[in-house]
Amino acid sequence: MIVAIDGPAGSGKSTVANRIAAELSLSKLDTGAMFRTVAFVAHARGIDLDDEDAVCGLAGSLAIRFQDAPQGPRVLADGRDVSAQIRTPEVDRIVSKVSAYPGVRRALLACQRSFAEGRDVVAEGRDIGTVVFPDAQVKVFLTADPRERARRRVLQRHGGESLAPEQFEREVAETLADIERRDQIDSHRASAPLRAADDAVRIDSTSHSIDEIVAMIVDLIKARS
Repeated sequence: MIVAIDGPAGSGKSTVANRIAAELSLSKLDTGAMFRTVAFVAHARGIDLDDEDAVCGLAGSLAIRFQDAPQGPRVLADGRDVSAQIRTPEVDRIVSKVSAYPGVRRALLACQRSFAEGRDVVAEGRDIGTVVFPDAQVKVFLTADPRERARRRVLQRHGGESLAPEQFEREVAETLADIERRDQIDSHRASAPLRAADDAVRIDSTSHSIDEIVAMIVDLIKARS
């Protein structure tokens, strides 16, 4: 079975997908982490992100894999753990440019589909139900109010560490601007734009707890198994 969970940044995709994978013993595929890895490695190697051929060449040659760990799946790039480095504000700002390149998406698409061969998978991203796994048995499109998504991103970034109110509000405002910019880019790119599949179940996570959302999706999965 393939469970596809799509949605914009901060909508809760990763948290929900992780919970469902653990609860139902499904393999977890985080496609967003793959695009983030390409963006991070390109930036770290000094590749000009406006050089589409160079970035696409990197995506085609980079070995990206996931490794189970007690605190959650780790992301490896050519054997190096980059799990923390790909979740920074800098990568937030550059990943949309990288993921808009059709050559990058083609290179990673093959890896994503290969990952799911012979497995029951919960996959999360922005084009899972429309492009990567259009025949997925369960499709969900998660969304939330943009400011709530920004707030969640800031809390996630600091791992529950308390911030001064002024710093917290400043970071939320900065993150909100980044999220709105990224939404615009992701929704209007020519290749695999962010959108809900016609047969996806839409869930607004703004006013629902993670437990409630997980329960909704688990019920869908059991109904369609």
